Amino acid sequence: MSTRPRVRAPELQGRGWLNTAGPLSLRELRGRFVLLDFWTFCCINCLHVLDELRWVEEKHADALVVVGVHSPKFVHEADADALAAAVERYGVTHPVLDDPDLDTWQAYAARAWPTLVLVDPEGYVVAHYAGEGHAHAIDALLEELTAVHRERGTLQPGDSPYVPPEPEQTDLRFPADAVALPGGSLLVADAGHHQLVELAGGRVVRRYGSGERGLGPESLNEPNGLCLLPDAVAARVGYDVVVADTVNHALRGLHLASGRLSTLAGDGRQAMADPGRDEGARLSSPWAVTWWRDRVWVAMAGVHQLWTFDPETGVVEVAAGTGHEGLVDGPLAEAWFAQTGGLAPDGDRLWLVDSETSSLRHLAPGPDGALAVTTVVGHGLFDFGFRDGDRERARLQHPLGVLLLPDGAGVAVADTYNGAVRRYDAATGLLSTMATGLGEPSGLVSFDGEVHAVESTGHRVTRLDGAAGEQAADGFAAATQRPVTEVAAGLTLTVPFTPPPGQTVDDRFGPSAQLVVTATPPALLRGGDGRGVELGRELVLDPAVGEGVLHVAARAATCDEGGGEGAACRMHQQDWGIPVRVATDGSAELVLPLGGVT
Repeated sequence: MSTRPRVRAPELQGRGWLNTAGPLSLRELRGRFVLLDFWTFCCINCLHVLDELRWVEEKHADALVVVGVHSPKFVHEADADALAAAVERYGVTHPVLDDPDLDTWQAYAARAWPTLVLVDPEGYVVAHYAGEGHAHAIDALLEELTAVHRERGTLQPGDSPYVPPEPEQTDLRFPADAVALPGGSLLVADAGHHQLVELAGGRVVRRYGSGERGLGPESLNEPNGLCLLPDAVAARVGYDVVVADTVNHALRGLHLASGRLSTLAGDGRQAMADPGRDEGARLSSPWAVTWWRDRVWVAMAGVHQLWTFDPETGVVEVAAGTGHEGLVDGPLAEAWFAQTGGLAPDGDRLWLVDSETSSLRHLAPGPDGALAVTTVVGHGLFDFGFRDGDRERARLQHPLGVLLLPDGAGVAVADTYNGAVRRYDAATGLLSTMATGLGEPSGLVSFDGEVHAVESTGHRVTRLDGAAGEQAADGFAAATQRPVTEVAAGLTLTVPFTPPPGQTVDDRFGPSAQLVVTATPPALLRGGDGRGVELGRELVLDPAVGEGVLHVAARAATCDEGGGEGAACRMHQQDWGIPVRVATDGSAELVLPLGGVT
């Protein structure tokens, strides 16, 4: 493999910096490798990458500087204070460039969250990756290139520019959800402290978990969702509460009397969205849990699906969703979800919020009795806002919680990035606003007959003033602003991928790659849509439709060369949403690198 650099890395530009003493430039980082991590804090795949890169950062600390480039999707994410809170909440331990206008994003031709770009000690781009699963590839490439640059004398290790922020001390830190306990107290998922906290009279009366990240009998890792089991079920299985232990990729059981934590499903390793391979009971960022139809239903945010867990048998299985990210209604097996947050049972209906499509949806029996998915608020992956009204007009912004109102007057939605709680009336189909001015409300709970909001960045649980009445929200409707790519009606799609050093494609379980292409609106694609096993194909777009979004999902499996017992195998994957416009002089080729050396 040639290691000769070819493309000079553009300089870093943005509004400001976090986690460092002052502005950084690639020039002053010359002599070390720089890994640029383009992310946005709403994105579960970006959060996965933050975690999967931690060991790479530590292993190569003397030669590598990781720089997060925060290029926001939602309006709220462009707020500097919101970004600072997210950097603390998710334990980011490297400098972060605030890039609200996507200046650096565009300079590096990024097309997806997350994107990783490796710059060598001489300031040249040497590798480009999109999506998850690339940490081992980056590690292998660094091993190879470190030796080359050490021999050249161009590698000059230096001190880390990371400066940790001073965290504020609060009883709760980035709480995510809460559930009312029979004794009149609240149990709160205290994600920032990696604990569960029992509150009575507004005071902390007990903490569950050591506060250290982990999967042991006394540890959790950013728990988000809570589900109190029915008394009879709890008595039989030996625990009272099911916990969505998100970053552990696990479901945990809490026995309230003893404080004992047990692991119900998951082994701490993330399942990748690859239906052709048996990964046992691995999970992927379970976010919310609820009891419905004699099962625990799980919002498996990391793979954009709903799963179920049977406490009596321990069986975990997929209940709904293809695993592709988007807003597609219909039968459970055909529906698309997008990072589902809260769940709320309502008789034969299960309400849910999909955060990345800013939508309120539900599962309910159709005319044939089979469950199907229906959207009542929301328009797609890139449409959001803050508006009351009917199906066409109403907008949410990255909602994470939902609750059946205790007075039976509808469904409350924690409209997280709008700092609001909204009400949806199923009888009229109208969305209204109950409360505003909250700090990223991420969960809702009915307690003492009142609705309480779990304010994540407010670090508290707040009772909503039931006497306040409805408020009018006519703020805005928006779409994620990204450059539109002008393309020809006949378009060649290519997804380049190179196996990491020391690995080869893994076809032991069938084809090593998969490519799925769809479009919004569907009529934009006249040919080339659907699923295939080649990382490229010819597309035919309809000029009469003119513009829309191409949805491209790619996966590639690799394994250690030579295979054999103990061989390490990896899955590399990414979903893209590419805004396109058909033009007579548009490009006839669309290249979306999945990963590899440039």
